[in-house]
Amino acid sequence: MAPAAPSVRPSNPCFSSGPCAKRPGWSLAALDGALLGRSHRAKEPKAKLAAVIDRSKAILGMPADWRLGIVPASDTGAIEIAMWSLLGPRLVDAVAFESFGEAWVTDVAKQLKVEHRVIKAPYGALPDLAAVDWSHDVVFTWNGTTSGVRVPNGDWIAAGREGLAICDATSAAFAMELPWDRLDVVTWSWQKVLGGEAAHGMLALSPRAVERLLTHKPAWPMPKLFRLTSGGKLSEGIFKGETINTPSMLCVEDALDGLAWAEGIGGLPGLIARTEANLAAVARFVAASPNYDFLAADPATRSPTAICLSVTAPWFKALGAEAQADAAKKIASLLEKEGVALDAGGYRDAPPGLRLWGGATVETSDIEAVLPWLDWAADSVGAAIAAPKAAE
Repeated sequence: MAPAAPSVRPSNPCFSSGPCAKRPGWSLAALDGALLGRSHRAKEPKAKLAAVIDRSKAILGMPADWRLGIVPASDTGAIEIAMWSLLGPRLVDAVAFESFGEAWVTDVAKQLKVEHRVIKAPYGALPDLAAVDWSHDVVFTWNGTTSGVRVPNGDWIAAGREGLAICDATSAAFAMELPWDRLDVVTWSWQKVLGGEAAHGMLALSPRAVERLLTHKPAWPMPKLFRLTSGGKLSEGIFKGETINTPSMLCVEDALDGLAWAEGIGGLPGLIARTEANLAAVARFVAASPNYDFLAADPATRSPTAICLSVTAPWFKALGAEAQADAAKKIASLLEKEGVALDAGGYRDAPPGLRLWGGATVETSDIEAVLPWLDWAADSVGAAIAAPKAAE
């Protein structure tokens, strides 16, 4: 018999891990000030682009001597620009514990073909961070969007490192403390923690990274979209709102709206508090649920943004691998059909399960409302699978 459905529904069923839920209260009216039909090189639009940079730096507590620029192609574009511009002089340690970290390994090994080591772990775990050699350049994700695993802090990064610490922080920036003194390159996109729109990336460079840019000439051709220098000098305009290619002024307005909301809730501490409250709500649910557990086994490494859950119901464990993958998809589809959780399926390369975005734009009340539906969906799919066997 199918279980009874919960009576409470989340007000906002958007739990996608990117693009993520808009901030509470958002409407199209937030975009009324967008400078549409204007050149991004004109005075007023350029000032808005510069404001995105300046206000982002302020909220994140980024050191004054760091450069921050808006670049094309979301976080992917930002981290690609960094790798293609900076790698080559040193051996590279590529740290991978989920699909995007694996993608950067592919760039290092097969595209750039630089001498490297791969330090990796399966989904749900962190690799041995003590194995990282900081005389090398190191490429890593701070938070595994597809695995629900994050590095717990920056203590493992050598303060006196010789190489560069190149960090993909796309689902960590604005939700977690980033130790700027232990990092050299940090990238993210608008579409994550502040709920902005896709296709725009942010690239932050420390003075050490800038020095590398000015002293290292890559051995490979550099596409125009990747070039941060000209005539042996840093293209400073990129870090003042002069973008490499044409940005969407509609998306710029939306980014400014997200930043204004973040400022209004107390800046970074407020953003972190909302995010951690969402993880805490899921942790309470998991502790009592017979159907789910965190994919990240170690509580110290659990992501509060990309919250990944494994299905642990006895009926699920009894299935083969292919049947488990199918059952997990059915659970996610049932949640979507009921309109209570959209885009909550696990990432295609991850173990079968669910993934809820818990970033700051998601209300904890919506997290709390959707969680009973997760049990309902698992029980419903389990009952449907058991029914034909019972009839035999």
